[in-house]
Amino acid sequence: MKFFICFLLISISLSASPQQQEDKGTGKKVHSFPLIIRGLGSSFQQFDGLNSRIANLTQYEKLRNDAAVINLGWLKEKHRFISIAGITAGSTMSGHQDKKSSSIRYLGFNADFGYNLLKSEKIMLYPLAGLGFQQYQAIFYKDNSGVNFDDVLQSTALQNSISSVKVNNAFFVYRLGFGVTVKFPKCPSGSIGIQAGYTGSFKKNNWRSNESQVLNNAPEDKVSQFHVSLIFINKPWMMK
Repeated sequence: MKFFICFLLISISLSASPQQQEDKGTGKKVHSFPLIIRGLGSSFQQFDGLNSRIANLTQYEKLRNDAAVINLGWLKEKHRFISIAGITAGSTMSGHQDKKSSSIRYLGFNADFGYNLLKSEKIMLYPLAGLGFQQYQAIFYKDNSGVNFDDVLQSTALQNSISSVKVNNAFFVYRLGFGVTVKFPKCPSGSIGIQAGYTGSFKKNNWRSNESQVLNNAPEDKVSQFHVSLIFINKPWMMK
């Protein structure tokens, strides 16, 4: 896992590093920086294995399938070939510590490659394929409003029983999708568009404790996620 994370960090740094290109007007070498991507969207993912264990436990709430997503990344285009490196953070934003509820959140790193199908300076349309890594944490809160405060002070076992339950999972993933962006004449340094696709894991993995410890008879799940984001692409401030 450390090797894969290092690989992604190197991919991001390579995408973010400036390259020299020749200015057509002056013939001088100038730095070409990657474009910055910011995005807001949603993803849809079912964790049937974990939810099936929760279904018969009335003190817990099943996980939601939809999550809000934010994206931050870098895009580089050269000869219509596109490379993207980015970070994705998602959360169902459904957990409430004062009542029975659940929430799942995740952090992902990705390196994608594509090709611009259009010979246009205003519109980009590109398929994408890539690899990534995604780390998940599921949190289950219980309704403790009926628990007496003095009893909690006097019982270590009761103190442990009212705590939320947190479990983790992590996956190496592949990514398939597409993107489309449009430039506006009034804003030549930026563009707006959509990125959408599918993310899948190479295998199923067992859920672990919050300290990532192996647990006997733990449920297993896989990533089978659809996602879509509204993206904003602009040049770095030093290029504007």
